[in-house]
Amino acid sequence: QVYLVESGGGLVQPGESLRLSCQASGFTFSRHAMSWVRQAPGKGLEWVSGLYSDGSDQFYRDSVKGRFTVSRDNAKNTVYLQMNSLKPEDTAVYYCGQGSSWGQGTQVTVSS
Repeated sequence: QVYLVESGGGLVQPGESLRLSCQASGFTFSRHAMSWVRQAPGKGLEWVSGLYSDGSDQFYRDSVKGRFTVSRDNAKNTVYLQMNSLKPEDTAVYYCGQGSSWGQGTQVTVSS
């Protein structure tokens, strides 16, 4: 069974940074691409970023390009999302995913 546990969310001011982590278990992590999605209050799920199993290629939605960086440590079964220059519109619950499995999410709130 796939288990994904996100952490690292919090309340920050605009322009600040956060680093999200997602600890994975229950599958061969190093063989699977991983994704991050988010859900803002009152809105649907929105894909944010993803990367291949070996981390060789990373992908981002336009609104986060140049501010967010996705990475992974296959030795630790962990995927990260470094978020810099955060904006109020980045406020959402962030989820990591593998295939159709998702974690419980971590809240990110950007507010002054």
